[in-house]
Amino acid sequence: MLRLIFQRLLALVPLLFIVSVLTFSFTSLLPSDPVDLIIGDTGTQEQYEIVRERLGMNEPVVVRYFQWLGRAVQGDLGTSFFNSVSVTGAVMQRLPVTLSLTAVSALIAIVVGIAAGIAAALRPRSWVDRFATLGATFGQAVPNFWFGLILVAFFAVNLRWFPATGLTPISASPWEWLRSVTLPAVALGLSASAAIARQVRSAMVGVLQQDYIRAARAQGLPARRVLFRHALTNAMVPVVAVLSFQITVLLGGSLIVEQVFAINGLGTLAITAVRQQDIPMIQGLVLVMVALVVIVQLATDVMYGLLNPKARPS
Repeated sequence: MLRLIFQRLLALVPLLFIVSVLTFSFTSLLPSDPVDLIIGDTGTQEQYEIVRERLGMNEPVVVRYFQWLGRAVQGDLGTSFFNSVSVTGAVMQRLPVTLSLTAVSALIAIVVGIAAGIAAALRPRSWVDRFATLGATFGQAVPNFWFGLILVAFFAVNLRWFPATGLTPISASPWEWLRSVTLPAVALGLSASAAIARQVRSAMVGVLQQDYIRAARAQGLPARRVLFRHALTNAMVPVVAVLSFQITVLLGGSLIVEQVFAINGLGTLAITAVRQQDIPMIQGLVLVMVALVVIVQLATDVMYGLLNPKARPS
């Protein structure tokens, strides 16, 4: 297992390098000049040159890239063009908010998806199976931001059970944090649980028809042990790939849901940076999001290796 982790970590180095090159290249090809946005229409040519030199825009693109890469390796992602704050500091300040929202929504997606998939697989072609399939179709069809608005209108505005906007830090009040994260996490997690439920149902139906499951039942093993110890463990092997993909989808979807619930996470920071064409902030956010996706993929490979010994290096 350690060899598998080491191989995956080595493969991440060229991947992150390619992503950094593409990110820096694409942001450098933006049609507008960020210096014009900073000084406005009333700035003089002298002010234009001073700001351009201060931002290092006079250097060639290759030189700017390697200077930025050298600082990024050391943890310095640059400074915002517009408010002179550290990109690393701004991202690290918003990152726990997005991670907590993604983690809770992933937990909801996994619990609801696996439970619905197992219930449908145990009673194929029954009303439970049809209801789970209908719910999964509805969950995949409805956009999470629209579902979030419905949740706010019903549970926050009408019933006043949960706050409509904002996210209380867990350090301030765990109970208020749970109340504030529930609606956005449900809006995110239910759409992902639909895809997980479909995959779990398909995998469980196939596993429950295997000979070793019949043999385990014939030996008189408890039904719960057969289901969770033998059937679900083997059915989770193909489900792990879907889980990994859905978690990365949740990371991207959280950026949109944060706007619906007015949560100051990476989504708000990213949209503000794009509107202002704050190039260092955009570059830093892209690198951080790619790093998060890479960590999720690494965890997926490790989990897949634990579930399937054939996937481990010999």
